[in-house]
Amino acid sequence: MDKQTEFVLRGVEERDIRFVRLWFTDVLGFLKSVAIAPAELEGAFAEGIGFDGSAIEGLARVHESDMVAQPDPTTFQVLPWRGSESGTARIFCDVKLPDGSPSYADPRYVLKRALRKAGDLGFTFYTHPEIEFFLMKEGFAPGVEPTPVDQSGFFDHTVTGPDSDFRRDAITYLEQMGISVEFSHHEGAPGQQEIDLRYADALSMADNIQTFRVVIREVARGHGIHATFMPKPLSNYPGSGMHTHMSLFAGDENAFYDAADEYHMSTIAKQFTAGVLRHSREISAVTNQFVNSYKRLAGYTEAPSFVSWGRNNRSALIRIPGYKPHKGSSARIEVRSIDSAANPYLAYALVLRAGLAGIEGEYELPPEAEDDVWALTERERRSLGIEALPRNLDEAIRVMEQSELAVDTLGEHVFEYFLANKRNEFEDYRSRVTPFELERLLPVL
Repeated sequence: MDKQTEFVLRGVEERDIRFVRLWFTDVLGFLKSVAIAPAELEGAFAEGIGFDGSAIEGLARVHESDMVAQPDPTTFQVLPWRGSESGTARIFCDVKLPDGSPSYADPRYVLKRALRKAGDLGFTFYTHPEIEFFLMKEGFAPGVEPTPVDQSGFFDHTVTGPDSDFRRDAITYLEQMGISVEFSHHEGAPGQQEIDLRYADALSMADNIQTFRVVIREVARGHGIHATFMPKPLSNYPGSGMHTHMSLFAGDENAFYDAADEYHMSTIAKQFTAGVLRHSREISAVTNQFVNSYKRLAGYTEAPSFVSWGRNNRSALIRIPGYKPHKGSSARIEVRSIDSAANPYLAYALVLRAGLAGIEGEYELPPEAEDDVWALTERERRSLGIEALPRNLDEAIRVMEQSELAVDTLGEHVFEYFLANKRNEFEDYRSRVTPFELERLLPVL
């Protein structure tokens, strides 16, 4: 038994933990949970907990359904909102096959494979997400646009209403679970919030994002409101993104920083950026995986619609934040396409592999988009070589189907399952009559 496992078992006893929730994620990014008694935890560390993988989205086919959830002791945390009287903790699990080998269908393993690829090249991948979401009043009905909890705007300071107390409670819980928060504020749309997590290695951050979503929903429920990470719940306002700042480190040195470069971008940073740009269309079905995701990308407000990069250009897909003098460790890129509903394991794995492809292939960084990309005409964008991101999920699926990078990163099982699920989603969506059609056409046709 290793020291970390011993530490967790001792902590469970000392803190009087009554329930241990084992968490893992399905292919679509939805969190799964099974609770065990503390007495079963040592056995779970040694042998895992068996379950029927065919009952979980994308994890296994019926004829190979036996799967094992293997707790990762480094992810042990007490759930603070449960209170001292219930003593509940959570541990993330790796999904494995009965012989102990990693499951090809586990999103956490997909990201681990991508990180191992980066490690083989001498890099550690760090991420820092800005997570946006909406707070809505309870009592909404399917098909009816929900009501935000407030009518505030960007950076508004509100001393009354649920959002201020909500953010305080949410951040308190996150910090108690070891998830560091860098900033929080009201976003641009009514009821819209943003909380930025302090940078961490990508695997820890993906676990943190999954935990973050649980915390946000739990705190919202405690305040009698509803939190949603739906990419665009309101027609007339911007949607919710998960802009993610990214960097590669080689040991203790930021591999993206070059003091002599005009933009303070190293060759590695430029090649990585070029890789993400070149492959961005073919990974959009994962970074923006729902039909609703493309409503956010179509608004020409805050969310990128075109494949471009720029310094402090918020219309670009990749923004290069301003350099902080004498702080080379802060050199990074900001990928702005990912939305708040994405599976963080798969999204980060694909963006990383796209960037690494740029490094290995020594891709040339295209010219910078210095102007507002949304304001350019189609002819101007064409002359600059700026492509559009997929306009809907169907187009994103068709591009991803041809992607060697996507199948190599995800593995054949996840690749095929994910695409099949998304095809079904779009076909279901395509057959539905929308409120827009009823409003526009029913009175006149």
